[in-house]
Amino acid sequence: MAIPEQAQMQAPWEYTETPPMDDLLFQQWVELLEKRTGILLPESRKTFLITNLISRMREVKSPDYQAYLHLVTNGSSGQVEWETLVDRLTVHETRFYRDNNALNLIHDNYLKEIIDGKEKPYTVHAWSVGCATGEEPYSLAMLMDYTFLNHNELYYGVTASDVSRAALQTGRDAIYHKRRIKNVPEHIAKTYLEPVDEEHVQVRSTLKQKVCFTQINLLDLAQQPTGMMDIILCQNVLIYFKRELRNLILDHLTTRLKPGGILVLGAGEVFGWTHPELDLINYESTLAFKRRAENDEVNK
Repeated sequence: MAIPEQAQMQAPWEYTETPPMDDLLFQQWVELLEKRTGILLPESRKTFLITNLISRMREVKSPDYQAYLHLVTNGSSGQVEWETLVDRLTVHETRFYRDNNALNLIHDNYLKEIIDGKEKPYTVHAWSVGCATGEEPYSLAMLMDYTFLNHNELYYGVTASDVSRAALQTGRDAIYHKRRIKNVPEHIAKTYLEPVDEEHVQVRSTLKQKVCFTQINLLDLAQQPTGMMDIILCQNVLIYFKRELRNLILDHLTTRLKPGGILVLGAGEVFGWTHPELDLINYESTLAFKRRAENDEVNK
């Protein structure tokens, strides 16, 4: 890849104080991030952007913000570098059983109905959207696996998607610090987690094989062949998008939901969005919708 002349003439890299970023350059970075990922970076997170840019610029010895912007927007090498930067700019801090209310809702309002009412055999297809490093989809898999232990004709699979390749690889490796599992019920932890060392555990292989990690950019949902889902879990993701794009993403997710399936969102993340094919589920401290069954559509 061609290097800008300014960069070629730059002296060898050495530590300097963090340089300021003017408003015009900040806006260029904001527009690039939104164009490529849909994520909106407000002015209040300018320091967050600068900190992560500086960290990566030092690693690749890029002399200034403009040169690094040129690097990530040109050629195949730029695309590879962009993948690395996106991992720095997306938040991955999460934990197992982060939202017990959401998991209880899935158990009470869907899995129990599957056990009692679905014609067997039946496979539950679930999707963890914006799965980060995998704690959420593995929590969902643990819930389904344990619920179906005594029901041999019930099966499940979890699709876990995120924009960050590095986060997805962490999910595939399935090794986590013990602080990430503090919310997991003891009997669940004993069943599905095994020690690696004094500080880390790993997900047992029998559960790992039930979760498929795949890179999906939410801007490209309409082109993604994910199939129809019984459960879609999308939490702590939509807050990063503008309202119009947030609603568009939700509309796309609804088209991937089977009749009778449920869409579980983060409480407080979405305001004023409705869909003619969805009914709100009334459950404590949650925001979730159920897609009307085909016979319900006829009766309305």
